[in-house]
Amino acid sequence: MILLSTSSLDWYWIHRTFLFAKKAWFDGIDLSLANDNYDLWDENYIKWLSDSIWVKVLSITVSSKWLDEDTIDKIISLSKILWAQVVNFSPPYFKDLNSSWFSKKLSKIKKENKISIAIKNVEPEFLLLVIPKYRNSSLLDIKKITGDTSLDLSILDWSSWVDIIKAHKILWTSIKNIYLSDKDWLLPWNAWWWISNLPLESFLMKLKTTAYNWFISLKVNPVELWVWNEDLVFQNFEWVISYYKKYYLDYK
Repeated sequence: MILLSTSSLDWYWIHRTFLFAKKAWFDGIDLSLANDNYDLWDENYIKWLSDSIWVKVLSITVSSKWLDEDTIDKIISLSKILWAQVVNFSPPYFKDLNSSWFSKKLSKIKKENKISIAIKNVEPEFLLLVIPKYRNSSLLDIKKITGDTSLDLSILDWSSWVDIIKAHKILWTSIKNIYLSDKDWLLPWNAWWWISNLPLESFLMKLKTTAYNWFISLKVNPVELWVWNEDLVFQNFEWVISYYKKYYLDYK
């Protein structure tokens, strides 16, 4: 199933993002929670939008930079009301000095609820060249936290085919959501002569042959969609859906 990440249209009001998703024939929404967008946290409003527009919120994505246990409880409450199937978290941020609760909390939530709690890969960033910005953020580490993961393709090393295959090989059956974009959140075909920087076409075909049946979420820079021109937004969405069908859904 292909979802539209709300972050791809965060220049629009959220109700328009739902309308875009329906008109463009996405299978659902990946709700990307932002700390400064209060509409996204209004569970009754988002539920009303989902029901009235007939577009399901199947995935929720959240940063871990400002999380505490109460905020996680609020996110899980939101996921239950929306019937989301997966909630995606990043590993603990380095400023969270007491992060020992993180793994225990998420593992307990997964055990007690019928929902996938996935840990997302993050870009390997360092402060002063030695301090990692995220704790326990290697592919092997994120897989250990709850057993479920999500894979953001835009932050993988695009210089080598081995890296994207290696990531898939390490995470494989644990992956519940794949954020589809090229390097730096470009549209998949906008890199050079309509071929992606990352070997996305081969990667999507490999997903199909390995029976991947969870979510693929379009997550790109809003500028890539030409958000100031509605006709071009829908033209880009049409191409994305065709790309998804060609290299994944209809690939045999």
